[in-house]
Amino acid sequence: MKLTRRQAVRDLAKFLLASPLLTDIDLLAAEPDALLDMVNVFDFKKLAQQKLDSVEWDYMDEGGKDEVSLRENRSAFERIIIRPRFLTDVHNIDISTTFLGHKLKHPIFIDPAGGKNCFYTNGEEEVAKAAAETDTMMFTNGGIEDLVSSGKGPKNWWQYTIGGQFRTKNSMANFVERLEDLGATGICFTVDNMYVSHRERSIRNKFVRRWCDQGVPRDADGNLIHNPEDTIWRTGEYPSRPFPLPTWETVRELREMTDLPLVLKGLMIGEDVEKAVEYGAAAVVVSNHGARQLDHTGSTIEALEECVQAAGGKIPVLIDGGFRRGTDILKALAMGATAVGVARPYLWGLASFGQRGVARVIELLRTELALDMGMSGVAKISGIDRKLVRVRGTV
Repeated sequence: MKLTRRQAVRDLAKFLLASPLLTDIDLLAAEPDALLDMVNVFDFKKLAQQKLDSVEWDYMDEGGKDEVSLRENRSAFERIIIRPRFLTDVHNIDISTTFLGHKLKHPIFIDPAGGKNCFYTNGEEEVAKAAAETDTMMFTNGGIEDLVSSGKGPKNWWQYTIGGQFRTKNSMANFVERLEDLGATGICFTVDNMYVSHRERSIRNKFVRRWCDQGVPRDADGNLIHNPEDTIWRTGEYPSRPFPLPTWETVRELREMTDLPLVLKGLMIGEDVEKAVEYGAAAVVVSNHGARQLDHTGSTIEALEECVQAAGGKIPVLIDGGFRRGTDILKALAMGATAVGVARPYLWGLASFGQRGVARVIELLRTELALDMGMSGVAKISGIDRKLVRVRGTV
């Protein structure tokens, strides 16, 4: 039988360890690490799909309705061409940058993403540990308070909310006070999730949200098990909410209540960015929620320049949506973004290897960015400008 390289190394290590002369040597530590077999973030995607239940995978991978924006978040990058500059001094590549006075080791941040326990036990903490390990800015869904209090959490972390804490002034005040006590960097208010979209893969799977905490239940034949009290995702239910939803006035009230900086996430048009400046936001994130909410919005990279122009240099503009390569990040920086967020790539890493996988995804992306900068002729983030790219089909 033909042995693989990994099997040969394992057998050799076991043979040597059996020798009394080598009892103090752990040669098994030399066994190849499967993590290092992941060449790029797409390799993590393949492995994550293999490891997860098909229902869990669909919940992670799907977009809203027809998934048009989900596809366009990726395909739009192909229309942006890099214009490399040669014979510049790029012997020392520096990808550090700043955001609202904070020094960032790299311009990549960890996006909030719900349902991490669907993919890995204590998923939020695992991601937070990886953020700390790689010195990466993190927007957290919550649940990392103990890690932060222990001093082992990320140094730069923002608390995500969709506004549920803003129903009354008292609940808003309690929310703000807790974050101030915990030492949060700021608040990330995601504005595009007031209703849950029709995510039809999960609807066809008869998905139940509690499965993210308890696992997907199946019988001996592999059939899904539903309890009578389960709330199954369905279509055809007319949208309603039992209480008023946040408005721009909510943003004003929040700004008057705290000195914590506020980032508004989910904006896609210049008019809303102008309002964000007017109402005191410290920054905005151009985002279509990973194309999981309203479909047919186009890609985020297409909306970026309009939003940057509307900000007028008064506040930084961040972006997420479909970023998988260093070249994707480079293009966004050239078009005016201050930093770029990722979600699904680190979720693939989380599902595959836990904390180690998340950290490796960040390492791969920032290494690709540095290499692409070097090959494009720019040694520092400050050297990236709009002339570095052109959009195919435009003058």
